[in-house]
Amino acid sequence: MRKLGIGVLGVGAMGKRHAENIRRLVPEATLVAVADVAADQARQVAAELEIEHGFASLEDMLERKNIDCVVIATPDKFHAQAIRAAAAAGKHILCEKPLALSLADAHAALEAVAKAGVHLQIGFMRRYDPGYAAAMKRIEAGEIGEPVVFKSIGRDKDAPPISSYQSKLNGMLFYNNTIHDFDLARWLMRDEVKEVQAYATVAIRPEVAEFGDIVAGVVNLKYGRGAIGNIESFVQAVYGYDIRTEIAGSKGSILIGSLQQTSVTVLTCDGGTQKLADHFLTRFDDAYVAEVQDFVQSMLHDRAPRVSGEDGLRALEIAVAAEQSHLQSKPSPVGQVDENKSGGRRNP
Repeated sequence: MRKLGIGVLGVGAMGKRHAENIRRLVPEATLVAVADVAADQARQVAAELEIEHGFASLEDMLERKNIDCVVIATPDKFHAQAIRAAAAAGKHILCEKPLALSLADAHAALEAVAKAGVHLQIGFMRRYDPGYAAAMKRIEAGEIGEPVVFKSIGRDKDAPPISSYQSKLNGMLFYNNTIHDFDLARWLMRDEVKEVQAYATVAIRPEVAEFGDIVAGVVNLKYGRGAIGNIESFVQAVYGYDIRTEIAGSKGSILIGSLQQTSVTVLTCDGGTQKLADHFLTRFDDAYVAEVQDFVQSMLHDRAPRVSGEDGLRALEIAVAAEQSHLQSKPSPVGQVDENKSGGRRNP
């Protein structure tokens, strides 16, 4: 069977990891090229991975005839535009989350994909994590009965530098971080979120509010079939990268990523009483490999990807509703807001 030719757009931490995985851990694929507006970075990564091509733009990379697919790992702001360009060039796409920063851009991207007849997969890698994947199988097997309550925690270790807020290249917390939990909330509960109510704070870093962002958020969920949920996101937990989820059902409960049971657990900036992950690339190392491997197999066999553009749209709808709830201080229905509302950081 022939190998799938792949180009990676954006070679920051995430894009470089995708490029490394494709180059070294996915034998059915060939890393043909990388591209980044920071041309020196693209050339450096190409040299490190011993490939010939490091381009300064997506357009230059798309001219390579031996590229079948593009992995998009640019800042959030450019996802939808890159999807449209790659689709127009007839390339299949694996795009990091979020699909876009507005519903209008998301719909335009999906329309471009449909028009071109290419496949689009969204990078919700937690679905490929061994713990989450095992939990889903047990839920599907009926071990906890009917899911009733969804709870999820997502805490990053280090506070983003203020320059990352000033650049406005990525979406605010609900789009850039909580979007993973919004996807899990749909997938693990096997139901759609119909309404959210969000609460947010900048109490420990008030300057973040100047850029339309928050430090921590709590989003309550209501589902179509009557279940409820709660998601907490926090960007400077200091003690580690902490991802935990629980699904409580009519017959039991499943916990994923929970800390070891101890009588007392103390978590400070000096560490904790147990070993904790310190970064998303560490915690989900295996998931990122499995995600790309699955994408490659789907493309080689012309199968629809397991995590679709529609999944990206549904998670984005929840993020948009959460932002609206935060701004308006009231519950917000999912999928019933102005399509042109943007999730980019902006002045309040």
